[in-house]
Amino acid sequence: MNEAVPVSRVTDHGTAKLMPDVDRARAWLLTVDGAPQSYVDLDEPAHLEFEYTRRLGHVLDTVAEPGRALDVLHLGGGAFTLPRYVAATRPGSRQDVVEADRGLLDLVAEHLPLPAGAGITAHGADARAWLEAAAADSADVLVADVFGGSRVPAHLTSVGYVREAARVLRADGVYVANLADATPFGFLRGQLAGLAACFAELALIAEPAVLRGRRFGNAVLVAAHRPLDTAALARRTAADAFPARVVHGPALRDFTGDARPVRDEDAVPSPEPPAGAFGIG
Repeated sequence: MNEAVPVSRVTDHGTAKLMPDVDRARAWLLTVDGAPQSYVDLDEPAHLEFEYTRRLGHVLDTVAEPGRALDVLHLGGGAFTLPRYVAATRPGSRQDVVEADRGLLDLVAEHLPLPAGAGITAHGADARAWLEAAAADSADVLVADVFGGSRVPAHLTSVGYVREAARVLRADGVYVANLADATPFGFLRGQLAGLAACFAELALIAEPAVLRGRRFGNAVLVAAHRPLDTAALARRTAADAFPARVVHGPALRDFTGDARPVRDEDAVPSPEPPAGAFGIG
């Protein structure tokens, strides 16, 4: 776009708005129905504005040696913040992005086009349906960041979904998801139990205030069959402008407690955020 003017469009799943950042020349905030979804700087794709996105970025930075190309599957597209990040930091990576809102895909392609040769393929499809049809052992990393408005859809919260994710990942692959919850963490604990049923190693990244139950907020879950570099993750998250803690091992098992994996027939969306938790005007 030649002029940095806001764009608003009704898409398949809501009203999407692209708003320019007055402080960064080619940076844009995407909201859907007022809920922030993505922030993209077209000139600096490695810039991650949102706190939770930086934590996802820290995981992506530590899953393999720096610069190594990866096969990454993203469930949830938004404005393709993390696919752009991986393309910039791990050139040659092959990435699939699954986004149910085809109208949103069209909006992003029109106004925030991907760089040529980025190795990113977009798919307009339901995340779980696409996952169930995907080839086994086909991804090094699976990033789940799917929100219908401000809530994770129910069919992406069950242990049946987690089994499909584990099937698609390679033996040394890593699953990482962005969720949101608050004390007493009934939803988050159920998600951890589901991951524990399918993966040997788990970690949770969240702000201390969220972990202490002081406010509703994001939590990044990481799962793998191999040891995770929790020390590197802890260093990176602690050094962030908004520091977070990495919980793993016995402390994470204590946090999960007696929670049970969520069956498909019992699955519900993630909790509704309190008014003003994530919204923007």
